[in-house]
Amino acid sequence: MSEQIQIQNLEAKEAEDLPVIDGELLEETRDKDVDGEIENQKTEVESQKSKIEIAGKKQSSNDIKGNQKSFVQYIFLPAIFLFVALLGGLRVAAETNDFLFLKPALVCLIFAAVSLVLFFRARLINLGGWFSERSSPLKNAANGAVMLALFFASVQIFNSLLPERGLPFWTIGFCFFWTLWNNLFGEFDARRLIKSLGAMFALAFLVKYLILANLAAPPSESLWQRVTENPTREAFTWLLDLPRFAPATGYLQFFALVFYLLGLFLIEPQRETKNE
Repeated sequence: MSEQIQIQNLEAKEAEDLPVIDGELLEETRDKDVDGEIENQKTEVESQKSKIEIAGKKQSSNDIKGNQKSFVQYIFLPAIFLFVALLGGLRVAAETNDFLFLKPALVCLIFAAVSLVLFFRARLINLGGWFSERSSPLKNAANGAVMLALFFASVQIFNSLLPERGLPFWTIGFCFFWTLWNNLFGEFDARRLIKSLGAMFALAFLVKYLILANLAAPPSESLWQRVTENPTREAFTWLLDLPRFAPATGYLQFFALVFYLLGLFLIEPQRETKNE
């Protein structure tokens, strides 16, 4: 009897010990699973935070770049072109040093219109990107103002580089016409067009303000003194019908040409937006 009682006690103890051991094992495994899930959630939250911060930085940098481009395109460029339009018609009188504003000839408007056509062909100005139904009316109006300022500046830059009258006017005007006409049928990109126009304008500037200006006789002397002291310059002045302006005119037109070419380089072609 005593042995049976001992055996029953041992079985009872084993029966009591088994659930406790299983419970401890289950609790330990559950605790480990919960800790692993918490750590995974923390890593996911941190990765999402880092992604949000990176996206915010990119968005802020894109906003800054967009604001800078808008400032250059819609404020700085029209100011440059209007400044060129003002300088292009200015002349300084040789005797009184007064400012004179000369209106452009009709051929200057024709040359400016041909220049705009060249800008369209070279994709310097993309009409689909500048004027679109998908753009806001304010943006279309701003692009129209930039194009209008560019046209005025082009008119005045031709007015600046063309001699005012006489044989030099027709000679340089024909050179402008021939160059622009040939460019209409050529294949080139925007940068190449700007370089071509820059070379043409630089040559015209040298001819007008360095060669022809030095051939003109100074107006401060009397006619008899000009004929006796320097008959060659007086003959060129009379034959070529050269106007007499102060040397400051050349400086003004030099800055007008530099700012005009700078404005062309700053124009950023806008791509045409496509429907999604």
